[in-house]
Amino acid sequence: MALDLTAWTSTLLGLYVFFAGIGALRNPAAWQTMIAEVGKSPALQLVAGLLELLVGALVYLANPWVPADLLSCVLKAFGGLMMIEALVIAGFADIYTHFWLRTMNHMHRGWAVFTMLVGLVFALLGMFRFG
Repeated sequence: MALDLTAWTSTLLGLYVFFAGIGALRNPAAWQTMIAEVGKSPALQLVAGLLELLVGALVYLANPWVPADLLSCVLKAFGGLMMIEALVIAGFADIYTHFWLRTMNHMHRGWAVFTMLVGLVFALLGMFRFG
């Protein structure tokens, strides 16, 4: 039996995103504080950007572009977007974090629920591939 990297990527990333959404609903102030701290700290900006670049690269590289496999294509695109966002954070964190702080103040519950739904979809689609 071959290792299905798309199933593992989707399941693990989905679970992480789902539980991050739960954390955002449970403690909205923590997420706003976290984003504000990244915006104020050049060291955290570089670490956050590098971590997202690494995770995005792993997601991108683990998933082949096979048009018949929609999940692997979506994950590859998601990994690519993560890498682009990482570069934006590295170069423009002050502007980018300010944008997210404003957005989260007005739409916090909406973002948290959306995050949970995306995570749940990724996790379930990944888990269904194991069967």
